Amino acid sequence: MFIETHGRGPALALIHGWAMHGGLFAPLVERLSDRFTLHLVDLPGHGHAREDDTALEPATLAAALVARVPDAVWLGWSLGGQVALRAALDHPGQVRGLVMVASSPRFVRDDADGWPHGVSSTLFGDFGDALRRDFRGTLEGFLALESLGSATAQDELRRLRAQAFERGEPSSRALQQGLALLDTADLRGELPGLQVPSLWLSGRRDRLVPAGAMPAAAALAPRARSVVIDGAGHAPFLGAADRVADAISDFVDSLATSESPA
Repeated sequence: MFIETHGRGPALALIHGWAMHGGLFAPLVERLSDRFTLHLVDLPGHGHAREDDTALEPATLAAALVARVPDAVWLGWSLGGQVALRAALDHPGQVRGLVMVASSPRFVRDDADGWPHGVSSTLFGDFGDALRRDFRGTLEGFLALESLGSATAQDELRRLRAQAFERGEPSSRALQQGLALLDTADLRGELPGLQVPSLWLSGRRDRLVPAGAMPAAAALAPRARSVVIDGAGHAPFLGAADRVADAISDFVDSLATSESPA
């Protein structure tokens, strides 16, 4: 993995989504680096770590990351939330708080199990098949899906296209592993045991992780709250960067307050 560091202050570590890299968090770096030390992670097979063939196994990656960045608030966007949530569940003594951005404990809809807050069970398999037929075209299609629904969709899509491959294309192996993780992950049962405070941020117009997933997840965890951002899609830190940065700052400030001696 690769970690790029900016700013000064309390540690905030950020993990990107599927097929992306830490550079996509530039709007948050611009708004938060004067208050926090921001550690931007490139997962194996992505960005500056695209030659790293370590498996995308959340527990293993979480253990490695908290060892390198202890005593941090962890933020995970989309797929990255699986690693950030695993870090908070497995290493609560080293994780001060958790921010989940457009990231769900279960990405696939399961109506029979009372979880309507996901996508079709065929979506990630279809993406995997499409990757094998047309790698670059499938990634371009996913970028469009990420921006779809946002009030600033065209601007977001232009930014995603400009930045997504600036560190090189992600590896096919990592992308297939990521799709398998998104398809099978289900951490709902572990949320009642989450020991650290958490903030669940979503875009009301998200077409990949329905906005209802975040309040539903927050309701399962102690000391959790959700914020739904009107007009935002799957990458709310692009189209609504100020509101996302403010929500993160308020959350971290609340941690400092709760940790202060009475």
